[in-house]
Amino acid sequence: MVFSSLFFLYLFLPLNLIIYYFAKSVKARNIVMLIFSLFFYAWGEPVYVLLLLFMALCDWLISLYIGKQTPHCGKAKLGLAMMAVVNIGLLGFFKYGTFVLENIGLIAGRDFGTLDIILPIGISFYTFQLVSYVVDVYRGDVPAQKNFATLLLYVSLFHQCIAGPIVRYKDICAELFDRRATMQDIADGIWRFCFGLAKKAILANAMGSVADKMFSGDLNESSVLSLWIGVLAYSLHIYLDFSAYSDMAIGMGRMIGIHYRENFDYPYISRSVTEFWRRWHISLGSFFRDYVYIPLGGNRKGKIRTYLNLLIVWFLTGLWHGASWNFVLWGLYFFLFLVVEKMFLHKILSKVRIASHLYLVIIVYFGWILFRFENMNDIITVLRGMFGANGNALSNSNAIMILKSNIFILIFCAVVSTPIVSKIGSLIRYTYMDKKSVTTLYAIGRIAIPPILLLLSTAALVGDSYNPFIYFQF
Repeated sequence: MVFSSLFFLYLFLPLNLIIYYFAKSVKARNIVMLIFSLFFYAWGEPVYVLLLLFMALCDWLISLYIGKQTPHCGKAKLGLAMMAVVNIGLLGFFKYGTFVLENIGLIAGRDFGTLDIILPIGISFYTFQLVSYVVDVYRGDVPAQKNFATLLLYVSLFHQCIAGPIVRYKDICAELFDRRATMQDIADGIWRFCFGLAKKAILANAMGSVADKMFSGDLNESSVLSLWIGVLAYSLHIYLDFSAYSDMAIGMGRMIGIHYRENFDYPYISRSVTEFWRRWHISLGSFFRDYVYIPLGGNRKGKIRTYLNLLIVWFLTGLWHGASWNFVLWGLYFFLFLVVEKMFLHKILSKVRIASHLYLVIIVYFGWILFRFENMNDIITVLRGMFGANGNALSNSNAIMILKSNIFILIFCAVVSTPIVSKIGSLIRYTYMDKKSVTTLYAIGRIAIPPILLLLSTAALVGDSYNPFIYFQF
């Protein structure tokens, strides 16, 4: 089940909210959310909901054990090791088992076959949430949760269980016990959800369709124009798609009084790779910073150790996205630019505003080629083809037709990927906030725009078979 399905929009979510608000106590409402969350997960993978339950149960027991020990003592460290064996072990088996076998086979010159297993939906996200919870208990940042159902609710909340953001227990633990959604929360939540839905159903899906069309057929024969527009559409698609999911998750949380942290902050307006990764998938970046980079020593042990720590983090960041070498290459690609920026480039970029932004856009643009294509031959073919080195044509009628049909939505998606619209709205509102007509118009817009976006999104979804979420595969 996805947020942008008609079943979810017009049955699951309304029914969830109705029953939720009929329940009077927080305890009763938590039970409602837990039941709906487990049903939501089981809808896609009824067997693997048992895996989610098992991992949550193990981490609950381990956290209780750690909570009884002297902080940072040997027994507490043993509990932390047990957590790593369970969580990282299961994630490694289900997500990377076949990948490891294939690579061992290549080295040994033998075929070890593959593991006939399906990747559990969202395992990368809820595993990291459980890891952060147990580590925070070990560090003494939060007390061990004594109620298993509450911990299970935290990790399985359907808002963010499948594709993030990666929510930390310490950020929402208070709201699991004591929360009240104000009218402002509900209004903001509905607005944010409908905005995210429209971003997904109308814009992201359109960009994904354009990218697929431009990359269809033999890549060796794809025109230069097809490849450049295809990468542009994919760059917009992956941002709009993933940030839309986060928008909807944050919006649904607000509807019931839970405040998830932001996960995207207009990353394409960045002026360096360092800044880009402070704005892109914020919850993942902060996870690796707080639970890998800093524990390894961060930048406290000299330059060589700092670069080694960054290498480990970006190797893992790439690998987290998928069991394929192109993702590892993608992570190491950004690692190289981060190191160069730390060494000297950041000082230069800070002095050339326009050039620094152009630099970032080019780096990220070509980086998405590594992300999109798993086959190394395809990556090389696309890179060569973008400069006509495959003997391919500059353009063709099909590419021109697709571009003409989608030029306006391409431009609109590019604009939406920046804070321009938001800043113009805020400027008008705060410049003329003392004028009654502007205040009234703003209030009407806040009420009217969400249902309009919902209707437009519904129209876009009806009969449209193209509706995947990219990050479901991670």
